Amino acid sequence: MAVQLQRKLFTIDEYQQMIQAGVFHEDDRLELIEGEIAEMSPVSPKHAGCVNRLADLFYDRLRRRAIVAVQNPVRVGQRSEPQPDLALLHPRPTYYANLHPAPEDVLLIVEVSDTSAEFDRDVKMSMYAKAGIVESWLVSLADGWVEVYREPSPLGYKSIRRAAPGESLAPLAFPDAFFDVSEIVG
Repeated sequence: MAVQLQRKLFTIDEYQQMIQAGVFHEDDRLELIEGEIAEMSPVSPKHAGCVNRLADLFYDRLRRRAIVAVQNPVRVGQRSEPQPDLALLHPRPTYYANLHPAPEDVLLIVEVSDTSAEFDRDVKMSMYAKAGIVESWLVSLADGWVEVYREPSPLGYKSIRRAAPGESLAPLAFPDAFFDVSEIVG
């Protein structure tokens, strides 16, 4: 007789309670993705350098127009709280000190991929689209390009464009703020 294993899917509130109770160590690299607690890939120097470079570019060009959140949680539905590499958020006087941002607070999410492009593309981009996040970028360090995801729908993003070095990108929320793919991927 085969035993059927039941998986427990967690809500964001349950996940936060486990964190507050000390079930996880503060240095654990975890995300809640569709109810499952997922261990994040280790951060390579190349990945960290790209995130630092992007944060610097966003701070420089969008200062006071958006909050630049670096690897901070975003509440996506009741069962997901990913930590995108960067998120541009609507400015708030509280800087989201009372509650993590929700999809309506997000202007742009950026995921940087050194080894996790498939997971980011298939799982995270789909999750962001279903949540209605207006725009997401996937930076592929291995390939040297940026995929731009726009027009979210319950079935995924309707518009996906790949930009190569030499091309410029501007977030939908800031059409006057251009970023060359070369300066993004380094």
